[in-house]
Formats: sequence, structure tokens, C-alpha cells
Amino acid sequence: MQVILKKDIKGTGKEGDIVKVSDGYARNKLIPGGLAVEATNQNKKAIEREKAANAAKIAEEKAAAEDLRKKLIAKPITVKTKVGEAGKIFGSVTSMNIADAIKEQLGESVDKKKIILDKPIKEVGLHTVEVKLYTEVNAKIEVKIEGSK
Repeated sequence: MQVILKKDIKGTGKEGDIVKVSDGYARNKLIPGGLAVEATNQNKKAIEREKAANAAKIAEEKAAAEDLRKKLIAKPITVKTKVGEAGKIFGSVTSMNIADAIKEQLGESVDKKKIILDKPIKEVGLHTVEVKLYTEVNAKIEVKIEGSK
């Protein structure tokens, strides 16, 4: 029997695949469990429409990520923090501080988990930070750390 998978199933296939499985496996496990539907012409057409809609959505999200990447690269992000007598930062600048600065300066929100810091930023100056915006869309941005007493 041919079925269209609704979810990834290890050893069988990925979501949206049309696979041939035994009749008993389809009738007793996959279809009642909501893991698959029978591969009728109507169901095949519905899956094709879903795939087209998903492709359009992915293209739109990737384009938005590219636009954000261009904005981030355009100018350095400035983060202000407290420093001591010798110009040392109290603590360190975190990805959350950088995300807040991006929101404040550009009006764009970036998830702090997508900001990759190789090591904690503990000095005043210019630092390069990587931001993962979307699959295959990364930006290396300049972060300027300014101290205030």
C-alpha cells in the first residue's frame, strides 16, 4: 500500500514522502496513529499544495533574513557598559546585551541564542561577532563596546 507520511518515521521516510509499506503496517500503525494517510490522488494534490505553500514561506523568510543581514553589516552596533578604573568591564558583554542593542538601534529583534560569541567580551573596543539569522544566512557584525563610569 502507498501512503503519504505526515511525520518523519525512522527507517520509513520523511514527512511528505510517498512510500510503499505493507498493508498491515499502514492499516494498524501508520493511519490510526495519524502518522500517514493513504496515497489517493486527492491526498497527493493536497500534499503538493502544502509543499508549494511551504516553499513560498521559506523563500519569504530567507529574503527577510537577507535584508536584516544587510542592515546589521551596514554599521557597528554600540553597546555601552560600566567600566572600572583601569578600563576593565565589570563582568562581560553577553549575547543578550548585543540583542538588546540591536533592538534599540535598528528596531529589529534578533534571538540572543543566534548570536555566537567565541569567548566572553571583557574589553572595551571593536569586536567581530557572528549572527545566525536563517539557514545558510549568517552575518559577521562589528560590535563596538563603549565604557562609562
